[in-house]
Amino acid sequence: MIAEPVAGQASPPIVDAHNDLLMELNFRRAAPTPFADYWMNNLHSGGVKLQVCPIYTAQLELMPERGLRQGLEQVMACKRAVRENAERVTLVKTRSDLELVESSDRLGLMLSMEGAEPLGYDPEMADIFWELGVRMFSLTHNRRNAFADGAAEPAHGGLSNLGKQLVDRLAARGAMIDLVHTSERTFHDILERSADAPVLVSHAACRSIIDTPRNLSDDQLRAVAQRGGVLGLMLLPLVIDPEQPTVSRAIDHLDHAVEIMGIEHVGLGGDFIRQVFRAMIVHSQPDSLLPPGMRMDAAIDNIAGPEDYPTFVDALRRRGYTGDRLDAVLGGNFLRLFRAVLPA
Repeated sequence: MIAEPVAGQASPPIVDAHNDLLMELNFRRAAPTPFADYWMNNLHSGGVKLQVCPIYTAQLELMPERGLRQGLEQVMACKRAVRENAERVTLVKTRSDLELVESSDRLGLMLSMEGAEPLGYDPEMADIFWELGVRMFSLTHNRRNAFADGAAEPAHGGLSNLGKQLVDRLAARGAMIDLVHTSERTFHDILERSADAPVLVSHAACRSIIDTPRNLSDDQLRAVAQRGGVLGLMLLPLVIDPEQPTVSRAIDHLDHAVEIMGIEHVGLGGDFIRQVFRAMIVHSQPDSLLPPGMRMDAAIDNIAGPEDYPTFVDALRRRGYTGDRLDAVLGGNFLRLFRAVLPA
């Protein structure tokens, strides 16, 4: 039976596991208050309670020094956002930080790393980023780096020796390992090597619906669930359906993930790339920053940024997600994972 949304019905808080807003904040760093001016209201109006903010420098994989510099600049952009909005925003590094966000009107920001390019060729650099507040690490973006092969590599290689050292170091720290953007071999190598370390996939969809290396096979979805992880549903046409980039099609992916993984292992990871890169369009060759085949204006219809999450929530309710099921998908599953694995 299809559930009808109730007018004015409040939504559970949203946890978004991936939004590249730090790139835009760093780009706008000359502005007086970039986070308050360009992101705060969008996140608030969309109902986002906790936003994971990735450090992304994969376009600089051949220039490790620049990758490190931009990675640190993005960390500072996040810390500036917290400092300039100290009464409203908390950087979530510990369970007590998370408890403060959950028990108040505060917005939580959590640092992650999308691709280990800022580490150069040194796994020990992960310790520095951990101390700076990064709690979630993925080893690759789409291409190969010093640590592993990414999803777009035709050779489908796995972890390098440096990658094995990095996985060991992250597991010892208790860091969350994000399996996003990996080749299939890298994906399974990490699972095998990381023992009981916490794992997740911050932003992807289902390969059985749209066959792209950026999506996960049913076997991969099951493997994430068996390790207690959560999949964040990515809301971009590239993975949802380039020919039918609709909200309904996105929920088809969510339905399938729930069927394969269980309702307790599915969440949101919007990856609203259009809003981020809009700020960079004045630069030369902006499309060089985008994954192959992705346009600057790519977006699911009516879901261009976090401010549009209410539209997605209404569509979820019409598809039958209500009560505890809706709460789990919107934020409860990621909150449960974060409570369990963040340091005290």
